[in-house]
Amino acid sequence: MLVDEFDFDLPDDLIALHPVSPRDEARMLFVDGNGRFQDLMVRDLGRLLRPGDVLVVNDTRVIPARLDGVRVRGRFRSGVSFNLHKRINDRAWLAFARPSRRLREDDRVIFGSGHDRACMAENFAARIAGTMPGGQVELEFELAGACLDEAIKSHGAMPLPPYIGSRRAIEPRDETDYQTMFARHDGAVAAPTAGLHFTLRLEQELMSMGVGMEKVTLHVGAGTFLPVRVDDVRDHEMHSEWGEISPETVENIRRARSAGGRVLAVGTTSLRLLEAASAGTGELAPFCGDTDIFITPGFEFRTVDLLMTNFHLPRSTLFMLVAAFSGLQTMKDAYAHAISAGYRFYSYGDATLLSLGGQK
Repeated sequence: MLVDEFDFDLPDDLIALHPVSPRDEARMLFVDGNGRFQDLMVRDLGRLLRPGDVLVVNDTRVIPARLDGVRVRGRFRSGVSFNLHKRINDRAWLAFARPSRRLREDDRVIFGSGHDRACMAENFAARIAGTMPGGQVELEFELAGACLDEAIKSHGAMPLPPYIGSRRAIEPRDETDYQTMFARHDGAVAAPTAGLHFTLRLEQELMSMGVGMEKVTLHVGAGTFLPVRVDDVRDHEMHSEWGEISPETVENIRRARSAGGRVLAVGTTSLRLLEAASAGTGELAPFCGDTDIFITPGFEFRTVDLLMTNFHLPRSTLFMLVAAFSGLQTMKDAYAHAISAGYRFYSYGDATLLSLGGQK
């Protein structure tokens, strides 16, 4: 299957640069199992759910993973920025560097200054431990563990997606705007953006009508923003991300499904983790580890019945995923409808609620 099949034209003025407030006032396009559309609001979610259904949300927390520093090689200095995307161990991260072509193994990068203090260290620094294709490097920091985590929080900035960051500066409000109400576990470098639409009011309404809620953790990596640079979808390499589903969560979801409840994945991150954890035996099982699951049309979904997600980029792995879930032509038609109706796209934009293709 060619990547060109997942292309569409999107006017720049439909890219949302800030979220709506309150969050559940965003628009939501419902696409049913027969490919019919209904224009709603996120706050209308309860009208489409039934007692016994269960929402699965991602409780990862975005860290300030953009770091600006100075590369040091002998007497030469040059500015460089990094987007951390995957922790390797307690002192090393994989990161995307910009500019990357001038970086060499064993280069030193200084992020702090002599006036800073991070766990009693005057400088917050790292060594380039390796370089990889696509602008990726391995950073081995001089700090480790909790000290490194605190230094990243102190020096880092919120890693806004490039389609927002290229259009405006990072603002103080992004520290809260780009974090879901479910965020608990540090580790993501991109927000699970479907969760951004939830408010305490909406959560309480759904719980009061008998809809369950379960939490999983998938630390979203910056690879979610990477363009697909191949012609054939099968040639694209996904970056892995760490996730966890507890035995208790698995049991609660199994119990809900056996009683006739539907599973609504809030976000493609929750869906990918649930389906990765179901791939081995066909039944959802506890999970803890890395996944690089790549979902394209033809994928057999085993656990998720409904998907709430934002509008995605053309030619992206996430648009491929929703095409797999509801059908490629259905999603092309849905996106054409959304564009003509002025829906707002991407991380701070509006939502879709999708039924699994062929479901009633």
